[in-house]
Amino acid sequence: MGQKAKMGRCCCCQRETWLTFHHLIPRKVHRRSHFKKHYDKDQLAAGILICRQCHNGIHRFYDEMTLTRVFATPEALIADPALNEYFSWVAKQRIRTVDKGR
Repeated sequence: MGQKAKMGRCCCCQRETWLTFHHLIPRKVHRRSHFKKHYDKDQLAAGILICRQCHNGIHRFYDEMTLTRVFATPEALIADPALNEYFSWVAKQRIRTVDKGR
């Protein structure tokens, strides 16, 4: 079920870089009966493509249940003051490129 990384614009920091898939409802809670009853497979599989730095930051700031209950939309993630400040900081960071020759 893994998603391949692809190049594009991160919807959080707006940088053009390699993107990862972020589940809006974290996979860790998908097996719980509440989520099986109240969400269909498409809703559970929904997500956004974001850069690795933004992805790590989201999971550093909030646990899975908070992400599920409060931040299950891209708009909610971006509207959060703490995350917005972090995304603004990330936007100013240099994008590291991987040198495949080494």
